[in-house]
Amino acid sequence: MAMAIILVLIVIASVLFHILAPWHATPAASNWGSIDTTLFITLIISGIFFIAITVFMAVAVMRYRHKEGSRAHYQPENKKLETWLIIVTSVGIAAMLAPGLVVYNDFVRVPKNAHELEVVAQQWQWAFRFPGQDGKLGKSDIKFVDSANLFGLDPKDPVGQDDVLIRSNEVHLPLDQPVKVLLRSKDVLHNFYIPQIRSKMDMVPGMVSYFWFTPTVIGKYEVLCAEYCGLGHYNMRGHMIVEDQAAFVLWLNSQPTFAQTLTTAAKPSQDSVLEKGRLLVEKYGCGACHSQDGSASLGPGWKGLYGRTEQLADGTSALVDEAYLKESILDPMARLVQGYPPVMVAYTLNDDELGALVALIKSLGAAQQEPSASEKLHRGDDLATQGQRLAESLGCLACHSVDGSKGIGPSWQGLYGKTVTLADGSTIKADEGYIKDSILNPGAKIVKGYAAVMPAFTPSDQELNALIAFIKSKANADADASKAEPGK
Repeated sequence: MAMAIILVLIVIASVLFHILAPWHATPAASNWGSIDTTLFITLIISGIFFIAITVFMAVAVMRYRHKEGSRAHYQPENKKLETWLIIVTSVGIAAMLAPGLVVYNDFVRVPKNAHELEVVAQQWQWAFRFPGQDGKLGKSDIKFVDSANLFGLDPKDPVGQDDVLIRSNEVHLPLDQPVKVLLRSKDVLHNFYIPQIRSKMDMVPGMVSYFWFTPTVIGKYEVLCAEYCGLGHYNMRGHMIVEDQAAFVLWLNSQPTFAQTLTTAAKPSQDSVLEKGRLLVEKYGCGACHSQDGSASLGPGWKGLYGRTEQLADGTSALVDEAYLKESILDPMARLVQGYPPVMVAYTLNDDELGALVALIKSLGAAQQEPSASEKLHRGDDLATQGQRLAESLGCLACHSVDGSKGIGPSWQGLYGKTVTLADGSTIKADEGYIKDSILNPGAKIVKGYAAVMPAFTPSDQELNALIAFIKSKANADADASKAEPGK
């Protein structure tokens, strides 16, 4: 009896939850409101089946509960019941599939007045192409892809000379104009997804998939990859900006054509060398792991990298000069920077391409005049600030957050003085001794729930004290914030 009541209460609670606190998708910013309707139909049908099955279970529990002296009847089959189950489930499945098939048919039936946009995906970035004044996209083929021709356009095709190339993760579209989206992938399976537009389509290498939509609301919308495409998948993001026709035309006219990019690549100047380096970065997706603005990423940032002394995973150090950069590109596992995972693949570039990448990294600033992390310890800064600089230079913050968010390793916010549970089930207090041991011998006491991926570090006593002071400051800041909150 109790179980039957619980089942009925679950049904009532579920229905009330959806009525009183309904789940709503983000408002649609395109013509595809019918996709939301299809999802709603699916929700209603599956909800009806959920209610019917759960209520049937409650009735069965009550009606056929165990009674003294009664026995269950053996009934090997019931053709009438089976027939009704087949009919009802078939109708339910058909009712869920039919609207989706209708909408999908409209989704790929492109109106004649739609203009084209090609989206090209590669690990882990987006690129876009618009037709030029002739309104036609030029021919493309994988054999034409090189550092100066990322889209693989045929240089001899006159139709493609005026194609507008967008070599960034941001694209603009005009308001209330239908657009046919052509989808290509240069490496692995990707998925082009803009939640507010209700667009979602796989991008399969060697194929061109497509759909169409009409943007109906001015705004900035995030472009996501909805298919796991490798280690940097989480960072494969872009933006689509919907604006009025005049603003779109102004933006489009400021973008380079294919012919202009070929002319730029042919100029024998320093600017062209840097441009070639940028093209190589886009071609190989280097920007997905190496930032150029100093922000933390999966690999070492390039801003101020050249000329800097880097601490390596084996405890040695190396000057980041041309030879080191070239070696790191051709054989990235040879000398790993401390604090970064060994995930970079080897590239086979010629001398000109290597020179262009090195020139680009050089152009982002040299670090000859920037003091090393050890030198910063002798400044007049407080110990916690010194520790923060050291943590940034060693790449610690790539795995350990300082704001409480989950990372590859335990967060440093509120860590000091906390009792943590280890992988072997024992507990330990995160005091100075534990933190020092974890830095010098990270595999000795692994925190439960985290992988044993941290390399061993060999800092000096002064550097250890600075790191601990920084970690302590994160615990104190957390405590101060708690005290400042009302009621604490």
